[in-house]
Amino acid sequence: MKSTRLIVSVLVALVVVVSAACGGSDQSVPANAVAVVDGTPITKAELDQLLVRAKKTYTSQKRAFPKAGTAEYQSLQTQAVAYLVQRAQYGIQADNLKITVTDKEIADRVVQLKAQYFGGSQAKLDAQIKEQGYTAESFRDDIRARVLSEKIYAAVTKDTTVTDAQIATYYAANKKQPPLFTAESRDVRHILVKTKAEADKIYDELKAGADFATLVTKDTLDEASKAAGGKMTIKRGDTVAPFEAASFKLKTNEISHPVQTQFGFHVIQPLSDVHPAVTLTLKVATAQIKALLLDKAKNEALTKWTAETKKKLDENVLYAVGFEPPAPVTDTATTTG
Repeated sequence: MKSTRLIVSVLVALVVVVSAACGGSDQSVPANAVAVVDGTPITKAELDQLLVRAKKTYTSQKRAFPKAGTAEYQSLQTQAVAYLVQRAQYGIQADNLKITVTDKEIADRVVQLKAQYFGGSQAKLDAQIKEQGYTAESFRDDIRARVLSEKIYAAVTKDTTVTDAQIATYYAANKKQPPLFTAESRDVRHILVKTKAEADKIYDELKAGADFATLVTKDTLDEASKAAGGKMTIKRGDTVAPFEAASFKLKTNEISHPVQTQFGFHVIQPLSDVHPAVTLTLKVATAQIKALLLDKAKNEALTKWTAETKKKLDENVLYAVGFEPPAPVTDTATTTG
């Protein structure tokens, strides 16, 4: 069920920052742990639960789960440990930012997800949680982590702004590009066949009064437009050159002689006049540009904050042997005279 991948954190969908080898591998890591983050252990049980959920996701996608001992399994395990370390680090940073997540906020988020994806049914939600390999505790932990990350994002980006000058600069550079610019367009319909002889026959039938939609159903090879009677709205630059040239040159309702493209032969009929190109004014586009630039600026602020805090916090991460991040890749090439 696709909805589950919108409500649970599964390994194959995680966006994690896997650093070059940071922290250390030390005997002070407890026997039942894979890492220690600022004194708090990440247990093997937590890692096993995450890998179980990843395996269930692989199964639902009909993908073979990597076998233990393979390079692919080691990579997956490394990503899982990195995620758990990062989640613990986010918890530390939340404390530093004085951010908390209450039981009520977790309960409210569960209610929201239940209503959005399961029609409000607790039974359906419980079944999906079980199918994904969650325990009640681990599911709650994931919900808490999600709410926490949203709060951190809000806190880190709260002072992010976009100036009028930035908006104007973006507009000047992009006013001839979508979505600020919409190329001229036209509503047309067509029938696509393999040979010119077939297209000539269809042209003759249409000129004699045959129903266009009926011939589309019977003859066209274009499955994308078939259900709509061959109709489509095309924009300049969206279709192959011969099709575009004919579509914009014909008079409204005029039927074309066969037009050859790499797909075959088309018989085309424009159904509307040409809709002129439209460029949004700066005034109209301002809100849209501001939202786009603000989102970009917030993501950049979060990326910078994450890199800076992770570098500092990684100094207090210890890994059990075999669970360390990969060593950094260095350029060992040398030049000779």
